[in-house]
Amino acid sequence: MKSTIEAVELARKYIEEGVVGLTSYADCLHIALATIHHVDILVSWNFKHIVNILKIVGYNSTNISAGYEPIDIRSPRELINYED
Repeated sequence: MKSTIEAVELARKYIEEGVVGLTSYADCLHIALATIHHVDILVSWNFKHIVNILKIVGYNSTNISAGYEPIDIRSPRELINYED
């Protein structure tokens, strides 16, 4: 339960800091949960609200100011290894 409350608070901070708008709360919660659970890499196809360099900088700036580590956010294409 503590992690849920912590994630909700962090998700709200992303919105309060203007990283994204209120309509992107679900995306914020996703990132917050990944952050507080120390996920190595968050992978998403959501280029508008998640895998977007300006948003990534905003999420990580908020994470750092709230005492969390930055999170590595990537698209699936960045992680696909095409071997011959």
